[in-house]
Amino acid sequence: MSIRAVKSLGLAAFLVVGLLIQGCSNMSTTDRRIGTGAGIGAVTGALISGGRPGATAAGAVIGAGAGYVYDREKKKRYYRGRYYRY
Repeated sequence: MSIRAVKSLGLAAFLVVGLLIQGCSNMSTTDRRIGTGAGIGAVTGALISGGRPGATAAGAVIGAGAGYVYDREKKKRYYRGRYYRY
């Protein structure tokens, strides 16, 4: 790989990451946690199954559900610690 190709690839990756961060800036914490869970689940499902679409979709659904459950647990702990004194 030439130096020019590496620079172009690095610039493209930088721009993509910048756009992804900008796109998530106005999302709620619940939306971000569900989206992150779906992304991680999809990648994990694809890696485990060798790239089969059904397993990738199943991983995304399971990951989104795990992100939702994680969000509920974080909020429950936050509000319990903030408003309830032991």
